[in-house]
Amino acid sequence: MDRKIFHGKIAPTDIAQALLAEFDQGNLRAQMAGQGKKIAVQIGTRLDSQSGGQTALTVSIQETQGGVMVEVGQQAWMGVAASLGYSAFAALRNPLSLLGRLDDIAQDIESLQLAERAWRVVGAAIKSAGASHQLSEKLSRLTCDHCGVATPVGEPACIACGAPLGKSQPKPCSKCGFIVDASGVTCQNCGNIV
Repeated sequence: MDRKIFHGKIAPTDIAQALLAEFDQGNLRAQMAGQGKKIAVQIGTRLDSQSGGQTALTVSIQETQGGVMVEVGQQAWMGVAASLGYSAFAALRNPLSLLGRLDDIAQDIESLQLAERAWRVVGAAIKSAGASHQLSEKLSRLTCDHCGVATPVGEPACIACGAPLGKSQPKPCSKCGFIVDASGVTCQNCGNIV
């Protein structure tokens, strides 16, 4: 399961609606489960599809402090593999049979790219909402333990009392957006070296 965290003013329903608009058409069907702070969008091949094998994918969207966390599950691609296997077997028996299976092969290839396509839709929804992996305004301030004044992240000391803030400076992972504390060397979410 691939997970990314985005910071900014975006709600899970914004991303879910973008996924539904993109995938609930043609040979694919999309449906939304849940509401509010946690939503799952299930994307799969229509049962009555005329070409290609069966596949399915779930995208989980959850509200987090100052943003959303998006997880794209593992794609069920056994139906697609079976359909491609049948096309290969048919081609071995009669190479001209490939002409009749071109729609199936094209649909199977498109289905294999379902997870990448879902991430592109999520990325576009995030970008249109003005969100990103960068820390949101709410998370880009630290509260001084000594006097309680909010100080921008990156400042070495409190702007009011001068108390050092070095050990409490969070930073986002450049790959997935997970918030890593100042002493962290690797992201606990994706393993990226920060």
